[in-house]
Amino acid sequence: MNGPHRCTTRRPLWGRLAASLPALIVAALALPPVAAQTPRGETVAGGLEHPWALAFLPEGRFLVTERPGRMRIVDAQGRLSAPLAGVPKVAASGQGGLLDVVLDSGFASNRTLYFCFSEPGSGRSNSTALARARLAADASRLEDVRVIFSQKPKVASTAHFGCRIVEARDGTLFLTLGERFSRKEDAQALDNHHGKIVRVNKDGTVPRDNPFTGRAGALPEIWSYGHRNSQGATLGPDGRLWQHEHGPQGGDEINLPQAGRNYGWPVITYGENYGGGPIGEGITKKEGMEQPLHYWVPSIAPSGMAFLTSDRYGAGWKGNLFVGSLKFGYLDRIELADGKVTRESKLLQNVGRVRDVRQGPDGLLYVLTDEGDGKLVRLVP
Repeated sequence: MNGPHRCTTRRPLWGRLAASLPALIVAALALPPVAAQTPRGETVAGGLEHPWALAFLPEGRFLVTERPGRMRIVDAQGRLSAPLAGVPKVAASGQGGLLDVVLDSGFASNRTLYFCFSEPGSGRSNSTALARARLAADASRLEDVRVIFSQKPKVASTAHFGCRIVEARDGTLFLTLGERFSRKEDAQALDNHHGKIVRVNKDGTVPRDNPFTGRAGALPEIWSYGHRNSQGATLGPDGRLWQHEHGPQGGDEINLPQAGRNYGWPVITYGENYGGGPIGEGITKKEGMEQPLHYWVPSIAPSGMAFLTSDRYGAGWKGNLFVGSLKFGYLDRIELADGKVTRESKLLQNVGRVRDVRQGPDGLLYVLTDEGDGKLVRLVP
């Protein structure tokens, strides 16, 4: 019959596939590339009250600050510890409270960490302070807590504390400081710490190569000035400091603060007064004042800042910058080329007010949402 006759004369299956491979390869190359999947958010932990900052402990644990004045450990299963003992009193009002935390680069051997907070003064006054402490062996408390820097002067304000900490590759510490909202003109004067980025050693002493060391009328801790309220800072892949800051109504900025440079606030800005109208002369450029690398109009209210150095999300994401948006509730993926922003993409839309973003030891991105029932969220490829 015809069936058996065909079976005895045709080539084996593998032979026919081998003969077809060149044509299959050509057809596959002609197809458009498959679009990368958008990573999804996975909740690691909830029940956090206005969490502000995140650090990564050994064994898959997380150290989280809560603005009302608590520091907790989240285990790998998402369970919250009791508040750690030893946290100093904070001025928890408005934007103030317990804010950033980072681990020392030598944490594995010295268990040292740094945190910043709104430090109460006399009456209703307060200012941003930077403290050093050691996490107890049982991780239940902070030990040897010592304030190593305190912003001067203290003022009665509940706004614009700044308060992001970055350890530079040389072991010094950068700290961003807001201009306290009601004292914006102070950002242009060097006799105070308002609207500044400061740089100190780990014991609070002043590095000898700070730009204003020895200059009469200038505070020696100052690294750069003319800032408004910076709630995001990180080291770039090349070790340079990056930061962003809130504009008044529009004009949020990304900057690469350099020693001794003036970043313009409140003389130049791409924002305007709340309710409308120009600030000062309403100018955006002036000689002797730096232009931002990038700015947002309208404001996204940025908070948190991290470069992705892993390839967990594919090669196209490596080297991208990530910034949280408090106002619109998303994570902003920022692509860069030749030192310029080339594209922005919104991730985790409607996740909530993104307060912090960090890359974990596993190479994945993690964010905190600043809500009454705040969450720690993992960005899953």
